[in-house]
Amino acid sequence: MGKAKVSNAIIRRLPRYRRYLGYLQTKGIKKISSNELSEMIGYTASQIRQDLNTFGEFGQQGYGYEVDKLYREINKILGLDREYKTVVVGVGNLGQAITNYTYYYKIGFNIIGLFDVNPRIIGNVINDVEVLDCADLEDYVSREGIDIGIICVNRENAQQVADSLVAGGVRGIWNFAPIDLVVPEDVALESVHLSDSLHALSFMIKSKEEEGRDLNTAK
Repeated sequence: MGKAKVSNAIIRRLPRYRRYLGYLQTKGIKKISSNELSEMIGYTASQIRQDLNTFGEFGQQGYGYEVDKLYREINKILGLDREYKTVVVGVGNLGQAITNYTYYYKIGFNIIGLFDVNPRIIGNVINDVEVLDCADLEDYVSREGIDIGIICVNRENAQQVADSLVAGGVRGIWNFAPIDLVVPEDVALESVHLSDSLHALSFMIKSKEEEGRDLNTAK
């Protein structure tokens, strides 16, 4: 694909393609057409072909896509053909849940460092990793060559944690704090605002209720 910029919309769709292809692998399915993928995923066949063609020619007309090959190629595109050294900052309920998820599902994001400010948590061991003091975060990140920092602290401390991670040399931050962080352009930032998702769900419920009332009124 060279150095052409890929749209954010395509990037957001790639993990979904990967997830469905992984499911097809578990079912022993070797090939699939864009039309069949469309029926499973919900995107149009044209959209699927256009998205995948952004990165190269992976299918054959009249044959479709080899499931295993396309899964591997999407892994490469997403950078999942390697492993990332990762730390979690903030080992409360959310931080522990994320730590357990990455540990049990073995998804390539290896959490080798855990950090907190709470003296009652520091020194605990979770999945064979000891919780360290946040005061040592920057030095640890630099020394261990950490790729990704996961932030699970409150909004008041999130930017300071991000600054320490950046100073230590991380290449990406996964932010769960309810604040929009400021980081240098060469550091990738993905923020997950859980309340935004719940608010969107609330809107969808409200919309469906209104649609139902409109239908009843029209009868």
